[in-house]
Amino acid sequence: MNSARPVTNRRRIAPVSSRISRRRTVNKDIADAARVFAALGDSRRLHIVSRLCRSGPLSIVRLTKDSEVSRQAVSKHLRALEKAELVSSDRTGRERIWELKTRPLAEARQYLDEISDQWDGVLERLRALVEGTG
Repeated sequence: MNSARPVTNRRRIAPVSSRISRRRTVNKDIADAARVFAALGDSRRLHIVSRLCRSGPLSIVRLTKDSEVSRQAVSKHLRALEKAELVSSDRTGRERIWELKTRPLAEARQYLDEISDQWDGVLERLRALVEGTG
């Protein structure tokens, strides 16, 4: 008599620890993306990010040149961008030079692409349902 269990077509379920770990990773990714989107939700901060993207690393003096915004206000926005890990700074002499960190932007872009792909799938299923081809 064979004591082996019969083979079934059941789907294998990942261990609970693996599922929890994956869920934590997804929640962390969402939290990171939310922090980036919140930081970029302010038009002045978005302008600063755009300027750093175009011009490369800049000091606050250069960031405020030809602007109606005070250095103090730009410093406040840079601290918010730094908290969202979108910029970093290095001290050069008496100045602090601010540089854009592209990794968080790339990760936010990837997150938006995933959402867009999901919506494309939903819309395609809806189209098939409406046209009676699905």
